[in-house]
Amino acid sequence: MFTSVLMIEKALTSADVEFVTTLHGDENVAFHVLLQPRGDQADRLLRAIDDVAMGELDEAAHERETPEGAEAAGPAEQALQVSLTALHAAGSEADGRLIENHPLDALKTLVEETGADEVIVLTDPHYVEEFFHRDWASRARHKVGVPVLKLFSHSKA
Repeated sequence: MFTSVLMIEKALTSADVEFVTTLHGDENVAFHVLLQPRGDQADRLLRAIDDVAMGELDEAAHERETPEGAEAAGPAEQALQVSLTALHAAGSEADGRLIENHPLDALKTLVEETGADEVIVLTDPHYVEEFFHRDWASRARHKVGVPVLKLFSHSKA
């Protein structure tokens, strides 16, 4: 069985589930999902810049309305459960947890614990972070010791 650590920032859509579950053809894949709740206010500016870059000015204007920090834990847990249920419904083994601190440390630990064959980072585009190679996938490639695949999710968070 192939083992993937799947790092996400929101609930998987049906298109996302189909995308990740068919990457390896007919081979059975076990997913270990990590989801990080939305960050603090320092991340808000970067998200607003990404929204503007995508031409989604309304999204940028409403960034303040989205729960962050401790308030984001409940919605994040729900998004994780929705994602795990969808992966199970697609016939995949899946478990998951929220990331509390230091996402790349949590990722490295999980890769080591599970003997993962790969890491899949599935997020919305983050232009500023990607430009400076500070996004999860770019940083993970130097830390986890297995191939890291970066994919863009099929809907906006």
